Amino acid sequence: MGLIDKVDKMAASKGKTVETVWQFVKFIVVSMLAAIVQFTLLNVIPLIPQVKELYATPVDWFVFNYPVNHDLAGAVISGGLGYCIAFNVSNIAAQIVAFFVNKEKTFNSSANIAVTLPIYIVFTIALICFSAWLSPTLNTLFTEKWGWGDALARNVSTMVCSMLQFFLYFPVDKLLFHKKKEDKKSV
Repeated sequence: MGLIDKVDKMAASKGKTVETVWQFVKFIVVSMLAAIVQFTLLNVIPLIPQVKELYATPVDWFVFNYPVNHDLAGAVISGGLGYCIAFNVSNIAAQIVAFFVNKEKTFNSSANIAVTLPIYIVFTIALICFSAWLSPTLNTLFTEKWGWGDALARNVSTMVCSMLQFFLYFPVDKLLFHKKKEDKKSV
């Protein structure tokens, strides 16, 4: 039995409140891991020349409204399909990491993936749609109205969306992953 397993047992023995606080601490750590994945991809994907070219192509479909943002001289500085790709690919990758690590490590859940994953996907799609609306809205505000550079605006917009998702995912995950794995007893 590893250290985390021992702390899990100790927290569970102290009651539901202590166990939930310990799960929240683990959730924070997993969220930081997911954030590393997200921000790495968010900043690497725009370096791909084919993606960078797409910053000049506006997107306006459903909640995906990614206008092309220009600096005062009229040069493209952010937005468009390139930003849409970078933001959404990085967000989806982070959620995939978070789902599996939280199920296994944070909540030690034996919940059926065939049941929990579709619910998680629907919730994630709703959050991605919300974030797909919020992020470019903030990005445009930061770049065109406040004069921030592309990288700063892109990262701060993503941080805001990530923080909102963080606080919404914990109760959903706690509910989805409530079924605990049974202790394996050595024979």
